[in-house]
Amino acid sequence: MKPPPFRYAAPASVDQVVSLLAAHGPEAKLLAGGQSLMPLLNLRLARPAVLVDLNRVRELDYIREEDGQVIIGAMTRQRTAERSPVVRRRLPLLADALPLIGHPPIRTRGTVGGSIAHADPSAELPAVLVALDGSVVVRGPGGTRTVPAAEFFVSYLTTVLGPEDLLVEVRLPAHGDAGTAFLEVARRHGDFALVGVAVLARVSENRCRGVRLAFTGVGPTPVRVPEAEEAAEGRELTAAVCAEVRTAVEARLQPDSDIHASAAYRREVAGVLAERALRLAVQRAREVE
Repeated sequence: MKPPPFRYAAPASVDQVVSLLAAHGPEAKLLAGGQSLMPLLNLRLARPAVLVDLNRVRELDYIREEDGQVIIGAMTRQRTAERSPVVRRRLPLLADALPLIGHPPIRTRGTVGGSIAHADPSAELPAVLVALDGSVVVRGPGGTRTVPAAEFFVSYLTTVLGPEDLLVEVRLPAHGDAGTAFLEVARRHGDFALVGVAVLARVSENRCRGVRLAFTGVGPTPVRVPEAEEAAEGRELTAAVCAEVRTAVEARLQPDSDIHASAAYRREVAGVLAERALRLAVQRAREVE
């Protein structure tokens, strides 16, 4: 398969990218790692008039700590983040999720910002962003703005990014003092998850604190389940509490059926994964307490 014809631009700075987007608007498409866009081009499901290649924009490739956050440039490769000692020490939930993305060659090309901007509802990184209440920084025609995770994802493969917007960086609260777990079920290793869950929890006086659960593969966007978080909050993680969490998850989620799994199957798997991931996160929290 060959892509349709397009004009190619390879800017070297964020300013040049913003200028290109302003000039071409919806006719332009950004190329980051290419793990999603290239297949779409080759299948002719995407037909941009101008392809703006971000791979020479070095200023978007960084990982740094700042004011209790870890800030990751949009063009940071997933494999780079996976190997980063800062990520392993300060962002254990992201460190849990990264090895589940495809295979090493995919993570070697794929970027953190590209995965989040693509907003695949089964992808791991959007769920991590939502679970942590992170945010993204966007450059557009009106300047720079910060968008909270809860406001970023709109629907399937859709975010608040406009045709002239560039996702510049991802900001995640550091949580090295918490226990985390990211579990998922896929048909084959490396496939997109049928269902996945990102969990964060702290433990104080043997009681759960600050519990977060965010699911992937069960709706058009990553899904938090406040009822399940509240069921565990401030309580010892007993079998009865785990059962309440599982019941709350299965009651709240409304996934769609497709050729891979029924809605009922996804709902039941989500409950099972939530219980397992919460138990694992609490166990890890006790180890760092």
